[in-house]
Amino acid sequence: MKHVPTLDIRRYETDQAAFVDELGAAYREFGFCCISGHGIPKSDIDAAYEVFQAFFALPEAVKLKYHQPGTGGARGYTPFGIETAKDSQYPDLKEFWHIGREIPRDSKFASVMPANVWPDEVEGFREHGYGLYAALDDLGTRVLRALALHIDLPENFFEDKTNFGNSILRPIHYPPITSADIPNVRAGAHEDINFITLLVGASAAGLEVLTRDGSWLPITTEGDAIVVNIGDMLQRLTNHVYPSTTHRVVNPPGDAARKPRYSVPFFLHPNPDVVLDVLPSCTSEANPSRYPTSITSHEYLLQRLREIKLI
Repeated sequence: MKHVPTLDIRRYETDQAAFVDELGAAYREFGFCCISGHGIPKSDIDAAYEVFQAFFALPEAVKLKYHQPGTGGARGYTPFGIETAKDSQYPDLKEFWHIGREIPRDSKFASVMPANVWPDEVEGFREHGYGLYAALDDLGTRVLRALALHIDLPENFFEDKTNFGNSILRPIHYPPITSADIPNVRAGAHEDINFITLLVGASAAGLEVLTRDGSWLPITTEGDAIVVNIGDMLQRLTNHVYPSTTHRVVNPPGDAARKPRYSVPFFLHPNPDVVLDVLPSCTSEANPSRYPTSITSHEYLLQRLREIKLI
């Protein structure tokens, strides 16, 4: 039976060539891989989950203080039933919070990367939330080094393209499902927008990946593994050498549907002014460039946010 592999990223230091080959093969096949040995302490992940769950348990009126309509949900709280997968008839069954990169407010990117907002009601939210943001940002940089080597680029190719990336940490709460006849799933079939996504906490059933043969493959993790998948921006940049794979979060059967589900993806984005032109190393006679028109990562992001009804 097919399965998305789990690879220990510590092998990048001890067995680099083999690790890069195996990682590249996993992404070419699935667009997904599970990464273990990353060094992010479980206690830090647990502490972040605790403050996120505490926020979602607040009264709706309190949470709505941190909703910022008209901003595309860039920061703060987005209520239940707003985000809708592209071409889906129904909204997703979730509410979420967005934490973005802390940058100087005189930065050239300040106009498109707003300041974070933080809930006063949850002690430690900023400390643990941004601590996890920084840890996943660092891990994403390490994964991108290996991905660069696999497509014959310098190891540090992505680093000056993501050092001010408009990346997002998104704690998500899927409330209990109380009716058996709900027509929509917790998160409809979609592809991610960004370079790569790092998902902390995929131990609960529900995440499924669409394989090349058209079947849905469940993904759950064990131990410290973090799910890392390719987003549409990297698919575009690499001319589909690294595919952005459709995935969804389905409703669990039976009593499990009556329980809440939490997950925390980190969407690693390039800097807003990065131009997503196809890399020459990713074209050939068999795979000519699919994207003749230039677009910046920020322009691309705005297009996609409109499609999923966040703006």
